[in-house]
Amino acid sequence: MIEFASLDSAFSSGGNRLCFVDPNNPLCCIKIARPERAPERKRAEKSFPGNLRPLSYFDENISDLAVYQRVEKSIGHDAYQLMPKCYGYVETNLGRGLAFELIKDTDGQISMTLKQYVWLYGLNDALKPALNTFLHLWQSLGMPSRNLLLHNIVVQQDNITQDPSIIRLVVIDGLGWPDIVPFAYYFPPLARYKAGRKASRLHKAIESLIKKRDTGGDWGLRGWMDDKQRQQ
Repeated sequence: MIEFASLDSAFSSGGNRLCFVDPNNPLCCIKIARPERAPERKRAEKSFPGNLRPLSYFDENISDLAVYQRVEKSIGHDAYQLMPKCYGYVETNLGRGLAFELIKDTDGQISMTLKQYVWLYGLNDALKPALNTFLHLWQSLGMPSRNLLLHNIVVQQDNITQDPSIIRLVVIDGLGWPDIVPFAYYFPPLARYKAGRKASRLHKAIESLIKKRDTGGDWGLRGWMDDKQRQQ
């Protein structure tokens, strides 16, 4: 069993899960449900008939693993250029978690989100070609996702050379078609069309964030890691 000191040792948190660095493998992270968002509590908050659904319906780790297995089956190994590898379930002292590849820069720091990168550096000369490559590949592979959010994408950087550059952009959450009947898994042309529409909105999201920053707007809640968090 993997042991964590406390919930506070998480380096990142989302609406439903906490993310920890695996103490036995610094290139692996583990997502665990927040205690207040455990499947049992989420189901208990639902009224009839929603509270009759099985617990698995409310477990994001179960749905994530199913999505990864489906993406690998429908797209293949190329998908891992755009998303981290998933290693399956692990048992921890904080509950069962789902293990993933932890995306890090070449200096060993955890890669920052695209939201944080844009807030700090804007749409600079390093980001433009990396973003174009990402958008092209996302559409050509027909990658399944909900809306692509800036805090769900990380920027992996080569920052130990004299000329720092961006290696790739990686989507770490929000994968999978949200449709009740996801026909796009079975029809690649439809998948490419839908993926292209999702990807095309990223430029507008980046422009909106830069405008918010430049006009003194609020950062928001998600997607920022300080140096201490990134150095785990």
